[in-house]
Amino acid sequence: MKMRKLLVFTLKFALVTGFFFNASAQQNKPLKLTLEDLYQNNVFRQKGINEIRWMKDNKGYSVLETNKEIGAKDIVRYDAKTGNKEVLVSAENLIPTGEKSPLVVSNYAWTEDNNKLLIFTNTRKVWRYHTRGDYWVLNLTTGKLTQIGALMEPARLMFAKFSPDGKKVGFVYKNNIYVQSLETGDVEQLTYDGNDQIINGTFDWVYEEELNCRDGFRWSPDSKKISFWQMDTKGMGTFYLINNIDSIYPKIISLPYPKVGTANSSAKIGSITLNDKAITWMDIPGDPRNNYLARMDWANSSDELIIQQLNRQQNTNKVFFANAATGTSKVVYTEKVETWLDIHDDLTWLNKGKEFTWFSDQTGWLHLNRVSIEDGKITPITSGDFEVIQLLGIDLDDKWAYYIASPDNATQRYLFRSRMDGKGKPERLSPDNQTGHHSYSMSPDCKYAIHTFSNHNTPTRYEVISLPDHKVLRVLEDNKELNDKLAKYTIPEKEFFKIETDDGLEFDAWMIKPANFNPEKKYPLIFYIYGEPAGSTVQDRWSSNLWDELLAQEGYIVMSIDNRGTNTPRGRDWRKCVYKKIGITAPEDQAACARKIMEWDFVDSDRIGIWGWSGGGSNTLNCMFRHPEIYKTGIAIAFISNQLLYDNIYQERYMNLPENNAEGYRDGSPITHAKNLEGNLLLIHGSGDDNCHYQSCEMLVNELIKQNKYFSMVEYPMRTHSINERENTSLHLRMTMLNYFKKNLPTGTK
Repeated sequence: MKMRKLLVFTLKFALVTGFFFNASAQQNKPLKLTLEDLYQNNVFRQKGINEIRWMKDNKGYSVLETNKEIGAKDIVRYDAKTGNKEVLVSAENLIPTGEKSPLVVSNYAWTEDNNKLLIFTNTRKVWRYHTRGDYWVLNLTTGKLTQIGALMEPARLMFAKFSPDGKKVGFVYKNNIYVQSLETGDVEQLTYDGNDQIINGTFDWVYEEELNCRDGFRWSPDSKKISFWQMDTKGMGTFYLINNIDSIYPKIISLPYPKVGTANSSAKIGSITLNDKAITWMDIPGDPRNNYLARMDWANSSDELIIQQLNRQQNTNKVFFANAATGTSKVVYTEKVETWLDIHDDLTWLNKGKEFTWFSDQTGWLHLNRVSIEDGKITPITSGDFEVIQLLGIDLDDKWAYYIASPDNATQRYLFRSRMDGKGKPERLSPDNQTGHHSYSMSPDCKYAIHTFSNHNTPTRYEVISLPDHKVLRVLEDNKELNDKLAKYTIPEKEFFKIETDDGLEFDAWMIKPANFNPEKKYPLIFYIYGEPAGSTVQDRWSSNLWDELLAQEGYIVMSIDNRGTNTPRGRDWRKCVYKKIGITAPEDQAACARKIMEWDFVDSDRIGIWGWSGGGSNTLNCMFRHPEIYKTGIAIAFISNQLLYDNIYQERYMNLPENNAEGYRDGSPITHAKNLEGNLLLIHGSGDDNCHYQSCEMLVNELIKQNKYFSMVEYPMRTHSINERENTSLHLRMTMLNYFKKNLPTGTK
């Protein structure tokens, strides 16, 4: 009897302990990435710091911070050196009369004396960004909260901003410019001709997309004038989007959109004197429909404007000074090149307004210079075989320029400084032991900065530092929770490497291998491509989108390569050798690299896939069509199939005008080569894409049918270029992609 009880007890003990051992093993087993983690539950979203503003005293900064008691945002000031905290504006101060809840702060701005606060709320999306909404002003002295344009339609104001003296707010409403007095509350209308065709104080679609122009008016330093752009879209072609899903009858959405070779808006710049509302138009020579007024601001005074005019081909930039009272103008500097010129926003006044900073790659490398307004003489501030990526600030007292550069590795970003007189060598300030991407929000006097750092396996770290010693004063966010979460998953490592092709060119690339990778086996390979001059895919920085890692988890090798022409700091020749050859050079470079990679023992050359979005979608098509012997399966998303279908500012910048480069437009367009398709091709497009129109997909479909080519296609109704609107879209898109790859590019080793 005792023996039987002992046996039963032993069996129960074994079962129980075995259960616990198994449970413990199961609990410690690494988790696998899922599409739901990435695109539904946002499991890997990292924390950040919201809307930092340096205060005018250079000693502290303000930031949005959640008030846990009422669940809304306070605006808090932190002393940069000590970290002492002060609530400047409690969320309770932002409750309008008669309301129970505080305003939801989307953005904010201070007056020069930091005594008034402008709040942007109740926002609406205009094409790409939330630039329309309501504005309120809080007087910190009196506590009074006032709505700007209170009698106007809700959520219709744009780009409101304080006058420099803090007494007025200017804004755009229904394509006209208005000013409201903060003392009396009176609203004055300054322009009256704004309508569906005439746009005052903001821009048309293409200026916004390709020249990064949104806010289209500027207060004069003395607060007595406002300068502004006026766009006339009459004569521009209209593109129509069709909404078939929100009512039983289709809704037509019209979009003035200038395609390659077609007419632009007519642009001009005016100056309004507030006391009499008189408008003076600047006399800028040249056809206003075939030149771009790409930048405008006050020229370090309230008397003159500085205006940059690009020609239609975008290879000549004339810098004008224009008299705000008379409209007369003169050219103070001209830059002309054989390829194209990029517009930079880093113009800073030096030497009491006698000089301004200027970016130029005329030496073969993009560098910071100073230009004299007297004779147009250009003098280098930085020089050498490297490129200045971004100007962060200029210390006018100690005569230093602070900027981002990466002389030795185009995939990384670091803080440097150089003497304003151009003498001496650049001085690197970012720590040597932090390889990756560094960015900085610097105080105006360049003594402090909010520093962020990340690399491919390190989520972003935020900290306050002093400069130039780069001493860490305080860690604001280290994303420890995300790091702890990532540690529970099996996430393959991203490896950076360089690949040299047979013609001696060297390319930056990264690779992610499958879990439990065995170099004795052969694996399928998927390339992720962009390849256009607007961006780069091979960058050593953190991304919470772990799609590439998920593909590797499924058994694929995943790679990306930056071909010539991508926006990386490798010199003018690297970036601009693709002039007139968009869609031609990129697929040739990618194919040359792919051929070398296919020689590797662990790559299955019979299972090579490729995918890309936007310009990457176009390059996916070009790779599939032009090199069918390499790429067996491809997914092209939101692409341009015929370069003549895209907007003129972007495409003409890199390809010149169609009449000057007919062969390039033809050979660089995927639709020209559709007859060569041999592999598996999936086309994905949003029918509401206002950027790369769904028309581009339909024209390619028509050509593939004509050529009797089999393909697959998924349309996302009324989704835009990002294809992320409406319920479940992102998850469904990635499920579609993953299933297509698994079906047509099977995993498993050989």
